[in-house]
Amino acid sequence: MSQPVLNLQKLNKSFGALKATSDLSMTVMPGEIHALIGPNGAGKTTLIQQIYGALKPDSGQVSLNGSEITKLSVPDRVRAGIGRSFQISNVLMDFTVMENGIIAEQARLGHSFRFLQPAFSDAVLIEGAKAILQRVGLEKRAEQRVGDLAHGERRMLELALALAASPSLLLLDEPMAGAGPEDSQRMAEIIEALRGKVAILLIEHDMDAVFRLADRLTVMVEGAVIAAGTVAEISANEAVKLAYLGGEE
Repeated sequence: MSQPVLNLQKLNKSFGALKATSDLSMTVMPGEIHALIGPNGAGKTTLIQQIYGALKPDSGQVSLNGSEITKLSVPDRVRAGIGRSFQISNVLMDFTVMENGIIAEQARLGHSFRFLQPAFSDAVLIEGAKAILQRVGLEKRAEQRVGDLAHGERRMLELALALAASPSLLLLDEPMAGAGPEDSQRMAEIIEALRGKVAILLIEHDMDAVFRLADRLTVMVEGAVIAAGTVAEISANEAVKLAYLGGEE
């Protein structure tokens, strides 16, 4: 059996009396789309922050490709192979789509960021940026200011930038939130096309999209895992049904 890309062992994180993660263990395997679901307040985004390094767990272990990264900083985790999209779009709004792509390509190649203006006319960086944009179908928006894009297009750009560094693990935190039906469908198609190419941990409230995309699911309630398995297994799980009904009430 292959080694997990992501291996979480007994993660605990508390904020006062609130336990955001409680003895939480899970794995994400190479090339799989693994959905993390649960009612609002279950601790999903807090868990993503611990994986990414924005929050340190009180105890437990985070391993990436067999190496422990629990104490690494965010930049070191990015270099180790973690890419992330955020709940709130995290792109340079006053720059063009192409300029965002050029900056991502510059980072991928390990170039200095001291001279952005010359970089924006560098033929090698421009070609690399075009490839980044083509991955999500945004090459026709290259000269448009990011702040003028539709919300769904900004999310697709953010995904393209996260993929630019060829991460081994991609963390997607509600990538379809706020997007219209057409953009949500396009985002789902892009994510589906990544199956087998990069391990993905997906948080998404659109359950139709989750059931279509996920190879496996982990269900969180009040910081703890209550179930894990395939779509069929989770759909038939009485504890999961109860948790969601309780969340709705």
